[in-house]
Amino acid sequence: MIRFVEAEEVLPLRSKVLRNGKPLIKCSFDGDRDENTFHLAEIIDKEIICVATFHSQPHPNFAGNAYQLRGMATAEHYRGKGIGNQVLNFGIVYLRGKQIKYLWCNARKAAYSFYFGQGFEFISEEFEISEIGPHRTMYLKIR
Repeated sequence: MIRFVEAEEVLPLRSKVLRNGKPLIKCSFDGDRDENTFHLAEIIDKEIICVATFHSQPHPNFAGNAYQLRGMATAEHYRGKGIGNQVLNFGIVYLRGKQIKYLWCNARKAAYSFYFGQGFEFISEEFEISEIGPHRTMYLKIR
């Protein structure tokens, strides 16, 4: 079941999947506790298996109300089963209700095809994020 969760609840999966097991304090993002930020999690048998954070943040090159998708992660044994798609779409439906114009993210190279399959398009060349790897900024018009 997908539900809204607190920032602290997404940190263990972020650590495991996105930060190579770094301490939870190193897996927190600026804005995680902002009033307009929300965190989603898919939970199966009391285990959080997929997380995503949506932070109210326009992209510098685009106008309008926007959110940045951050920290999306799915536990390895649940990948490829459509769970990430369900969590992302839950967030998009919620954002449409808030009259948000677009969603953007800095996608890891390994996730380009996932986001492209969800309708996102590239809006940057590839760039490196220290200790994490290659990324490209991607954009999805939602309204």
